[in-house]
Amino acid sequence: MSRWSGSQGVVLTAYHPSPGAAEGPAASHAKEGAGTSPVSRRSGQYTMNHENSKKSPGKPPYNRSGSQDSLDELSMDDYWKELENIHETRGSNQEEQDVAVVKEPDEGELEEEWLKEAGLANLFGDSTGDSQESMVMLATLTRTQAAAVQKRVETVTQTMRKKNKQYQVPDVRDIFKQNDDSAGKETGRENQSERTSKSEDATQEEEKEAHSHCTGDNSLRENIPVSETDINLEISFSEQASLKDNSVCKMSKHRDDDTLLPNFRLPKDKTGTTKIGDLAIQDMKKIYSLALIELTALFDILGTELKPQKAIKMKVKESGLFGVPLLVLLEQDQKRVPGIKIPLIFQKLILHIEEGKLDTEGLLRIPGVATRVKSLCQELEAKFYDGTFNWETVKQHDAASLLKLFIRELPQPLLTVEYLKAFQDVQRLSTKKHQLQALNLLVLLLPEGNRDTLKALLEFLQRVIDHKDSNKMTLKNVAMVMTPNLFMFHGMGSKTPEKSEFVMAAGTANVMRYMIKYQKLLWTVPTFLVNQVRKQNTESQKKEKKDKAMKKLLKKMAPDREKHEKQDKNVNDVKIINDADIPQGVIRVQAPHLSKVSMAIQLTEELKAGDVVARFLSQKSGTVQDLKKEEVFLYEIGGNIGERCLDIDAYMKDLYQLNPNAEWVIKSKNC
Repeated sequence: MSRWSGSQGVVLTAYHPSPGAAEGPAASHAKEGAGTSPVSRRSGQYTMNHENSKKSPGKPPYNRSGSQDSLDELSMDDYWKELENIHETRGSNQEEQDVAVVKEPDEGELEEEWLKEAGLANLFGDSTGDSQESMVMLATLTRTQAAAVQKRVETVTQTMRKKNKQYQVPDVRDIFKQNDDSAGKETGRENQSERTSKSEDATQEEEKEAHSHCTGDNSLRENIPVSETDINLEISFSEQASLKDNSVCKMSKHRDDDTLLPNFRLPKDKTGTTKIGDLAIQDMKKIYSLALIELTALFDILGTELKPQKAIKMKVKESGLFGVPLLVLLEQDQKRVPGIKIPLIFQKLILHIEEGKLDTEGLLRIPGVATRVKSLCQELEAKFYDGTFNWETVKQHDAASLLKLFIRELPQPLLTVEYLKAFQDVQRLSTKKHQLQALNLLVLLLPEGNRDTLKALLEFLQRVIDHKDSNKMTLKNVAMVMTPNLFMFHGMGSKTPEKSEFVMAAGTANVMRYMIKYQKLLWTVPTFLVNQVRKQNTESQKKEKKDKAMKKLLKKMAPDREKHEKQDKNVNDVKIINDADIPQGVIRVQAPHLSKVSMAIQLTEELKAGDVVARFLSQKSGTVQDLKKEEVFLYEIGGNIGERCLDIDAYMKDLYQLNPNAEWVIKSKNC
């Protein structure tokens, strides 16, 4: 995993409560019931992990310019109260919260690590990687993506020269000259004018929409719903950012209402929306590399720098429930439940909270009793896996506290050491749309276990919010409570310049709000990344065909030439017969798990993937397995993609034109 993440974030490493805040949970609740003011809950001090941190005389206590939204929009009471609860829960374990000093990488090391993670390690050093594969990738990059790669290669080149390295680093101009000479250049030129035209149209639409938000009578805006904003997935995010004015329109200052956040939506793509989990592993590896390059390009365009944050070597538990690395926890759970993707304890805590009903007032906000939570934690460690733990004794608020404890006590944060700062730095991007695009790319960069667990968490939080009328937990309330648990990590250090902790708290709370509200968008794989993977696969196949042609030539020169010719003839004859069976405009769909295993489907302009599945399921003979409609999908396999589970709204004729050599198979995701 890469050691990359954003900078400029402040990590709050320790909370020192004022005398009135150190009287324990019971006293704290008693004071709150007696009318504790919000100011009293913020009267403690926070240790900032900075060197030479000194406030200049006369400087206002909170710098309100560092967050995109006015801090007046957000009531931070729940955030500070949650920090106090976290401090009280840790209690005597404070020594374990000391932050180790992390040495930043030497000059050029950052760029070397980046190139390795992007699959471009053979552009420098003595790498034994496939240089042809790198050239194929470079041929599919957009202008802004190529600029991001070029910038890192130039830095590595300069560093190597300074260090008098023996091996030769290729000149960046030579690298991209090879790129231009590749097959990707022709494809790029053919699509450049179309891509630019689409980008300009999208930009004009966005500017027109932003203008409509920024003009008009503010007094009437409360009665006018926020217009929907399209997220263009067909054009590179960084390309879009480079072609438009990044100025932000200022919405109404008094915007506490969660419903006034922009209603972002994804326009339907004729070839179907691709979700994380729809693509084969080999294609997702390519998506990872491209997403890293695209995120870096987007941050470069928007003037936000990504810097390394190395994971700290810590002694961690190798078994148990709390404080166990997520990967280790999943491995031990998969021995009990094969194929499980989310830790069993995490699932059980969420289930128990929901069984107690989600309409409980103050759910997630009101903490469980600290001593009881600690006792439950110890009992779970001893009895959870043998099934003797009595869940009936666990109160709902205690279970919620255990869930938050599980998240913040992970040896490495759920958002990972590598990308935690990048998630924090999303707040610094100029528009909400850019922030959402960056979050989308960051989710693609998370390891599968972290991503699946985060998804389960966000879905649960949304279900809590769905009961806000009874539990009084709005999107803002939930975000404030969960932010310290998700974004603060006591095992990380930072050497950033001093920055107001109030601004940092409000910014990360906003990021948390976006992650919850727009979570369905975050698990989408942008179409432009899928198309880049298609191009890479196409170029790789061309290379494979050349290699096969050479092998075939060598076989003909071999002594058993006649044997190989006979085999080749038989294979070719079978292929010709099969191809002749399928008329023009018809596809053959296979369904090995259904009673009707094959069907010829006539393509029409309106035929969708869901329609194809429905035809198979409507057969009177039924199915071999008891498969439900929502469990069966049409897959696109081969051609210019490894494997892709199709959106039910994908238009088959458009998809066939995009990938004419694909096979079409109906199966469930468990097959």
